[in-house]
Amino acid sequence: MVNINFTPFPNLETERLYLRRIVKNDVKEIFALRSNKETMKYIPRPLVKTKEDALEHITMIDSKIETNEGINWAITLKDNPKLIGIIGHYRIKPEHFRAEIGYMLLPEYHGKGIIVEAIKETLNYAFQVMKLHSIEAIIDPDNFASERVLQKSGFVKEAHLKENEFYEGRFLDTVIYSILNKY
Repeated sequence: MVNINFTPFPNLETERLYLRRIVKNDVKEIFALRSNKETMKYIPRPLVKTKEDALEHITMIDSKIETNEGINWAITLKDNPKLIGIIGHYRIKPEHFRAEIGYMLLPEYHGKGIIVEAIKETLNYAFQVMKLHSIEAIIDPDNFASERVLQKSGFVKEAHLKENEFYEGRFLDTVIYSILNKY
């Protein structure tokens, strides 16, 4: 079994990005991400309605880090500490050396290769530091932008599950992509 420990918190860097811990001062940007119907369109979770909801989300992220159950980074540009997105590993299954990756980006930063760059660095962390064997991504089959990002990042389609999730009175399909540790 893999030993997961996020203390001290691992900040990551790429050519353009700095991935750091999400803090309470990010509440405005977390609210902007999680309250935006378009950003949340393919994420079957309730919209954040208040700043307090956004703070609760940050608290939940922190508690997962503290208990080594999951890790999320604030995606920032190197020249600006403002959070522009989130990326992380959650639903970590140490006994299977596997985790799920998730990410979100403020709409004004879409189409700039930011998520692909952040995925590359967080995969490196997952495989080199966490010693995981595989990472999965679960997406809505209509989320073509996320599908392209995953394919560019080396993920392959594993499955298309029919009506396997029930949310807001209807059944939803999910598609699973994964990547194996090649290091």
